[in-house]
Amino acid sequence: MTREEFFNLCGEQYGTSPDYPFDKDFETAVFRHSDTQKWYAIMMKVQRSKFSSYKSQSSPYETVDVVNLKLPIELFGSFAPSDGVYPAYHMNKQHWISVILKDVQADTLEFLVGVSFDATKRGSIKKNRK
Repeated sequence: MTREEFFNLCGEQYGTSPDYPFDKDFETAVFRHSDTQKWYAIMMKVQRSKFSSYKSQSSPYETVDVVNLKLPIELFGSFAPSDGVYPAYHMNKQHWISVILKDVQADTLEFLVGVSFDATKRGSIKKNRK
């Protein structure tokens, strides 16, 4: 999937557009819920070598489009680098994953975006009240 296809997926499925919250950075895009403003995805350009299973004949400085998504704890371990899914780059690895767009199957990415969207919507986290 390309960056543009990912942007279209978020717009068509979830009615969200990319937001560029970082000064002078027009490549890093955040996708938020319209009601809560919580992030469900962040798109970045990252050097492929930042990911642990990086083994390529290409330049170690190759940059790839990566999207970080929130994943419920019960789904961790269900995906692997062979699926294009890694522990999160630059975010909490207990709650987020990184997906390299050009390495992941479209249906896997669509599923993971849906899970992230649901995991971050209003009321998705139940607080224990005693």
